[in-house]
Formats: sequence, structure tokens, C-alpha cells
Amino acid sequence: MTLLKIEDLKVAFRMGRHNGETQRTQAVKGISFEVPENTTVALVGESGSGKSVTAMSILNLLPDNAERQGRIEFLGRDLLKASLRELQAIRGRDIACVFQDPMSSLNPVFTVADQIMEPLVKHLGLTRRQALARAEELLNEVGIPEPKRRLAAYPHELSGGQQQRVMIAVALACSPKLLIADEPTTALDVTIQRQVMDLLARLKDSHRMSLLFISHDLGVVGEVSDHVVVMRHGVVREQAPVAEIFANPQDDYTKALLACRPSLSAPNPARLMVIDDHIAGRSAGAAATAKDPQAPVVLEVKGLKKSFFFKAGLFGKREFIAVKGVDFQLRKGHTLGIVGESGSGKTTTGLTLLRLHEPTGGQVLFEGRDLLKMDGAEWQKMRRRIQIVFQNPYASLNPRFTIGQTLMEPMEIHGIGATTAERLARASALLAKVGLDDSALAKYPHEFSGGQRQRIAIARCLTLQPEVLVLDEAVSALDVSVQAQVLNLLKDLQDEFGLSYIFISHDLAVVRFIADEVLVMQNGEVVEQNDTAALLAAPQQAYTQRLLGAVPRGYEPVT
Repeated sequence: MTLLKIEDLKVAFRMGRHNGETQRTQAVKGISFEVPENTTVALVGESGSGKSVTAMSILNLLPDNAERQGRIEFLGRDLLKASLRELQAIRGRDIACVFQDPMSSLNPVFTVADQIMEPLVKHLGLTRRQALARAEELLNEVGIPEPKRRLAAYPHELSGGQQQRVMIAVALACSPKLLIADEPTTALDVTIQRQVMDLLARLKDSHRMSLLFISHDLGVVGEVSDHVVVMRHGVVREQAPVAEIFANPQDDYTKALLACRPSLSAPNPARLMVIDDHIAGRSAGAAATAKDPQAPVVLEVKGLKKSFFFKAGLFGKREFIAVKGVDFQLRKGHTLGIVGESGSGKTTTGLTLLRLHEPTGGQVLFEGRDLLKMDGAEWQKMRRRIQIVFQNPYASLNPRFTIGQTLMEPMEIHGIGATTAERLARASALLAKVGLDDSALAKYPHEFSGGQRQRIAIARCLTLQPEVLVLDEAVSALDVSVQAQVLNLLKDLQDEFGLSYIFISHDLAVVRFIADEVLVMQNGEVVEQNDTAALLAAPQQAYTQRLLGAVPRGYEPVT
């Protein structure tokens, strides 16, 4: 039986008036598909393909300037014709949603209990005592440890994986018939991602509900879905059972999506092919060449430690050791990958060696000099030689600065370029290096896509002519095609300028493509370190084996 049927759905957004006429942008251009009972249907595509707009159209969770046409039939009832009161009765009860970022979806001033109890009281008419008991059962069902104690917690007191589990508990509170999961695992590390995927599959079966799963990652989709709908530019390019999509994709775009993600098993290419390469029929380049193992060491870290101190009692304090004596060397033109789960200490290691966190012990030797002992003008001069690219370009670029101001500010601070015109010319040249033209100089960050913003963040680092870049989850929030473009860019820049990278990531396939050596961290300690190919081919530690085992590998038929 069909639970949800979408017919010729079109969604446009009013964008103001021009010459007396209302301007509209068409985001979804007449798509149709069905979601049967007790089935997982995946909507797949790059950012801007229209998949999230399609899903949010079902319950009309779109902004006020959206216009919908077509038919969205849920259990024989057209939701496009439903009133706001009727939709409010359906939201959370018959159809529930789990979003990508739980921190922006959970209310920060309400406890976990309050947020799970709200739909139980509103839709099912339970008393607060009954709702509280049911909330504890739900937390236990989604795998939250010590559920009774967690009921009194606020969202910021939980890890990212626990927050996502709470979101799932809220969504499941009223046993909905359809769960819409919009990129629910994108920002999570591989082991937490695996846990959430397994949890959704188990709950779908136990609650006998249908799942509309939205993702840009076909590796994830292949493991959770029964049917796949591939979208691009607001149009359905292909839809078929998951086995057919993986075994025999018909559309060139589907083939490109499957092929542009880095692999954990195929030979490593020198460059990743992007969507347009595949569609144009261009072949993959030559295999990657090995780096010089005797290249000079540019950075040596010895016994790096970082502790955080918290108040305990009236006069006491408690120490949390986040990094417990990390050692490594980074050679010129090489990339060191640092991998591990959330909380493993990998990001703290990167921030500490840059002194964005002040270390509590160890040495960071750059050309034989300890960066941790420098101060004042000496440290200011050295900072330009070691730069960082953060995970979120939306937060790391100043929204009030034009791109030209963003690129020129560090040059002005460090005295690079004699005149404004000289700095502007350098900024323009760097934008060209990262694939953007001069028109970007006068624009603001909000006028660019996520991938373009990350390119701008990389260009900003290059303004100071650094020798070492710390890349902290720099591609984790990007869809597979944009991720491939940025990874290719990083390799090109490394070859041209001889840059050395510390590449922090939870994505082992990406690390395999870009890193020459891998350092695996757990609970603030290095548990394994080796050449990338050797470590991933034959990991020695159980923890590394568990990380590799959690990586989504796409559809595998049951034998």
C-alpha cells in the first residue's frame, strides 16, 4: 500500500519584484515518486538539487515566499489543500522529521524531557507523569545511556550523537507512520554515523513506519534504503530499487555520483573526477605518485599535551586531559592525516599546536625553534607561516566583509604588499588559483555556496604565503562533487607551493586519498601511526579496525 504519493510537485520561491513583475526561482520542477508502507525511500543529489525542498514541502515547512503546485497525497489526503490546523495535527503525530543539525533543532532552554514530552501531551493527551515515563522509555529505545538521568539534561550537555538520538526520540514519540530524515548523519563521525544508521533501520522495522531519507552520500543511502530517487537541479534524473541503482545505473549523473567519491579499496588516482568530468566522458587521470620519504621535516611535535580545568566544589578544580602526549613529524610537501571519533582529541591537537589553545606541555618545533615558547612580535611573525582552515566556512568568514576585504585584511596586518592596489592584485590572483574570478571581490560570503566559501577560506590562508596548513574537517560538510573539487584544489596547491598539510578528518576514504601518513587518536592518545596505505590495508589496533568497519560502503546484496 502507498503511504505517500507525490505527483508533479513544483516549488518556486518569490524573490521580489523587478520592472513591476514578481521574480521567482524554480527549485523543484515537476517531480513524482511514491513512498510505500514500511519502506525506506532515499532522495539523493548534490546541494541545490531540490531534495530538502521536496521533503519540507510535505508538511509545508518552507518559508513564506514559497509557492507549491501539484499533489502530495498522504493516506489518500492531499496535503497541499490542508489547512494550517490540519497540518499541525499531522506534524509530529503521523509525519515526523529528524534534521541534519540537532543543535539548531533542539530548544537550548528546554530539558530533554520537556522536548520529548511536548508531542506526547499535545497529540496523545498524556498527563505529564505518563509523558515523563514514556520519555524515559524512548531514550532507552534510542540507546541513550542512563536515560533517567539524561531526562534532566539540556542539549549542550550531550554529545553530537546523543543530540541526534534525542531528536529521533522526539520524532518517534507518537509512533509516526512516516519519518523524514534530512541528512541525519552528515556531520557525525563514522562510528556515530553507523550507530544512527543502524538505529533508524531497527526503529523503522520495530515501529513499522516508512522512512524518507535525504542524503548526498550514496554510500550511506545504499545501506539504509529500499528505493532511490536521484535528483539534480529540481528534476528527478532516475529512480529505481537500490540494487538496480548500484548495479546498473542508467543516468550519467547517477553514475557520476557513484564514482566521484574517494574509495577505500580502488587504486588512488592523482586527482578525483568530479560530476562534470563523468558526464563529459573524461577519463580518470594517472595513479597518484609517492612522495619523497626523505623530504625535510618542517614541523616536529613532541609530547604535546592539553588539559582543560573546570571548577569543582567551592575552591577546587577538576582537570580533563584532552591531549596526552602526542608525537609526530610533518615533512615538506607531505600530508599527515589525523583521524578518530568525536572527542578523540584530533581537533584539540590541531588548535593546540597553533596555540589557539595554550598547551600544558610538550614542544612544537618549526625549523628547530619551539613555537610554544615564542611571544610578542616573534610569534606574530611566525603565525603567518602556519595557517588553519576550519570546518565551517559559514562561521569562519566575516559576514560584514566583502571577499576583497577578507583577503586583504591579513595582508595589511602582516605588511604584505606595499600598496592597496598591490594587495588587491594579489587577492585577485589567489581567487583565480582557487577557481573564482574578480567579480567575487565585491561580494559578501552569503552570496556564495558552501564549496565556494571553503575555497575563499583557503585563499585567505594563502595570502600569507604559509608553509603549513592545518585543515580541520575542511571538506566534511561538503557534498561529494564539491568535496572532490576542494580535495583536487588542495593537491594542486600542495604541488605548486610545496605546502605541508595536517588534515584532520573522520572520513577515512578522504584521508586515504589525500594523506601520506595517518595518525589514529582515541581519548587524547595516539593509538596507531603508519603510512596511509599500510595502515588502512592492515590496521593493527582494534580501534582502527572498528573505525574502518563503520565506513558506509554502499549497497551489498544479502547472500
